[in-house]
Amino acid sequence: MTPHSEDPVDVLVVGAGPAGLTLAIDLAQRGVPCHVVEATEQRGVNPRCNTTSARSMEIFRRLGVADEIRRSGLPEDYPTSIQYRTTLCGEEIFRIDLPSARDVLAGAGKETWPTPEPQHRISQLYLEPILERHASRLPGLTLERGTRLVELRQHDDHVEAVVETAGARRTLRCAYVVGCDGAHSTVRRQLGVRYEGVDAIQRFVSTFVRSPELGRLAARDRAWTYWTYGRRTASLIAIDGESLWLNHVAFAPEHDTEGEDPEQLLRESVGRPVEHEVLGVVRWTGRRLVAQRYRAGRVFLAGDAAHIWIPVGGFGMNAGIQDAATLGWMLAAVHHGWAPPELLDAYELERKPVGEQFATAVGAQARTSFADVSSDIHLPGPDGERARAEFAARLAVTEPRRYSPDGFSFGYHYAGSPLVVGGEDQSEITMGDYQQRAQPGFRLPHTWLDDGRSVLDVLGPGFTLLRTDPGADVTPWTAAAGELGIPLAVADLPARWPDRYPAALLLVRPDQHVAWLGGADARPGELLHTVTGRVTAHQR
Repeated sequence: MTPHSEDPVDVLVVGAGPAGLTLAIDLAQRGVPCHVVEATEQRGVNPRCNTTSARSMEIFRRLGVADEIRRSGLPEDYPTSIQYRTTLCGEEIFRIDLPSARDVLAGAGKETWPTPEPQHRISQLYLEPILERHASRLPGLTLERGTRLVELRQHDDHVEAVVETAGARRTLRCAYVVGCDGAHSTVRRQLGVRYEGVDAIQRFVSTFVRSPELGRLAARDRAWTYWTYGRRTASLIAIDGESLWLNHVAFAPEHDTEGEDPEQLLRESVGRPVEHEVLGVVRWTGRRLVAQRYRAGRVFLAGDAAHIWIPVGGFGMNAGIQDAATLGWMLAAVHHGWAPPELLDAYELERKPVGEQFATAVGAQARTSFADVSSDIHLPGPDGERARAEFAARLAVTEPRRYSPDGFSFGYHYAGSPLVVGGEDQSEITMGDYQQRAQPGFRLPHTWLDDGRSVLDVLGPGFTLLRTDPGADVTPWTAAAGELGIPLAVADLPARWPDRYPAALLLVRPDQHVAWLGGADARPGELLHTVTGRVTAHQR
């Protein structure tokens, strides 16, 4: 049921993109009623993000939608490989062979995976409907399309949100509001929060086409993305594995793309004309911007409303999904009364530094990926072969981490958060590096258990105390949690991974990040007070 003016709304989510829908699903599954408003009547027809990261897939696994997402998008047997070519019809320069969804579903090589859910190549065109269908089935979650936010008025104990539907306005009384409404966020403008950073890194012309002929050409050696180097650096991305393709073409930040002909750009990427139907053309600018604040009073920003950067690997959408996973458990904890409102102060303290570091790393990768390429790669004979070999050597260094960015998926952390005890590793996030070792503030490392589950699957919806020493007494923990009303599950881990889980006890948060690890001499009451935002514990 859509709320009327007099109906209270626990959490109003503005925007029904991946971040907003993930947050709404997470809240609803945690028993927090929420209402989503989306200004557009229908979803956009142009593909945007085309990669769901391993960390996002882990979050979707927790929410119960990972399998459906894994079986959507490209055909299950379609490889997710990356090819670098002079043109699609020209010479191959370099390639990164990556598995199909079928390979992942079959568990090929799963013993070496750092995750139970490797990344998945799926266009946002297919991802959003899955999330929306899942959201529509959850009690306590309502979604209203064709309704735009007009104004926010904050009070000490609530927020008034003025929304408009078909010209009629009404005011919703909300406990909290979360702006997941994109780069042109009305919520952010209402808060008076500005972006800071680099306003133009690269300009693009993106053309969405239907072309069975292009699909037939690609079928000779299928890949998810073909990088081509005609007049400009471009990427041809397979959307459905058959006839739908997206052609991204990059230009210098000062270049006026209005005069660029999408038809000509497609010919240059392919290497010859192909029959096609243009479904959409978007001329846009890749940026590196992070909001000054992620929170003002009872209003929060997440996803593109909080950060936008050049899409080198889909990190914008995936960072927004991470925002949602962090904010969701915090709002639920406050809603259910087992954490004070002060807990919510940690959202910005945790997520803003991650956004800033992601922005810096993505900007650096963009400069590398879109660096000048010698035109000699197009030469015939030995000169061309030599130029392509030199370029391939460069790509072998810069590109694998971009397409398997384990550092971004598993290495981001909240070690400096007031909700984390003992967080000493304040290292910068890198795209390719992370430690497969439990550390305070970091996502709990994955391991397959004897029953076939991931250790992430045994975590409860609240806090979880993992015990690697069967002799460690957990009674003081369960008693302290019961007294404070904090949901705490207890699970035992085999002790055969001391390098990965280097403590007798590990306290894991609802978002699967380690809050503390240590031994039997811990003070559970003090620690539980700290990790739920009540007090600051002494570092041990």
